[in-house]
Amino acid sequence: MTTLRRALTWLLACSLSYAGLMQGAQAAMIGTDEAAASAAAAPGNAQAMAGSAQARLIALLQRDDVMAALRERGVSPDEARARVAALSDREAALLAEQVDAVPAGGTDFLGAAVFIFVLLLITDILGFTKIFPFTRSVR
Repeated sequence: MTTLRRALTWLLACSLSYAGLMQGAQAAMIGTDEAAASAAAAPGNAQAMAGSAQARLIALLQRDDVMAALRERGVSPDEARARVAALSDREAALLAEQVDAVPAGGTDFLGAAVFIFVLLLITDILGFTKIFPFTRSVR
């Protein structure tokens, strides 16, 4: 019985630690006038970069992982390419700038490590595990 309880405790700890690493994504449609206003206020936004920004966005949509993510969310990759082609130069430059500014993985390693430490500390205090020598079990 103790072995089963210990195995379930480790399974729960691993599951919760993995759940802390996942992050949700949010997306919303923005109006053209709102995008144009923020593009006008953005520093370093040149017209020469706009044509290359649209090409970069099209190249990004050609990647297999991006196409799979679009299909998973019910968006046709052809429709996404058509929408990028319909963007104005300023909108394309703004969108490309936002894509470049977003962190690639977006994970918070320090937060996950603190969460795992606290989780193991609590299970140690409750007597389910014996990992840290400085804790005393309540049992």
